[in-house]
Amino acid sequence: MKKYLIVIEETGTGYAAYSPDLPTCVSTGASRPEGENNLRRAISFRLQELREEGEPAPEPHTYFSYIELPA
Repeated sequence: MKKYLIVIEETGTGYAAYSPDLPTCVSTGASRPEGENNLRRAISFRLQELREEGEPAPEPHTYFSYIELPA
């Protein structure tokens, strides 16, 4: 099993989600959980496409970290 970092951002109309490791996979949703779930399905679909094409799934290569700065 591979773990892909996803980013979920609030927009003016809901939420947008994407994975830096899978740049063709993006999704939206009215709520944060909906955006995440939609992206999960998009990633699963894309990985299935790659398998059917005989291509390897991209290796996860991004990470996250928080930094603290004075306000």
